[in-house]
Amino acid sequence: QLQASGGGLVQPGGSLRLSCAASGYTFADYAIGWLRQAPGKEREEISCISSGGSLFYADSVKGRFTVSRDNARNTVDLQMNSLKPEDTAVYYCAKAPRRFCSDRPYDTLGQETLVTVSS
Repeated sequence: QLQASGGGLVQPGGSLRLSCAASGYTFADYAIGWLRQAPGKEREEISCISSGGSLFYADSVKGRFTVSRDNARNTVDLQMNSLKPEDTAVYYCAKAPRRFCSDRPYDTLGQETLVTVSS
């Protein structure tokens, strides 16, 4: 199972840190991604981190968001800085079937957390 947490209301330009916690498998063996879905839009992948630490970022968040993982704690964090109103969305973490981000599509989608960026 996967559970995202850390969402909330933040002003434009602010920061939030999301966390994805996993249980039930050897977390370190899998790539973990972050996806989001804004109101009225399709779900988009914004970041992925492989089991070895290789990173992927969508252009929409590159330079503002940073993904990291702690395999000992079975967590993947998403540090979000310089938040914009267009970052408002439901955020999900997801597990790939194997070690690499290229092994998508994800086979497990976690419970979401809501991020609202508004003044």
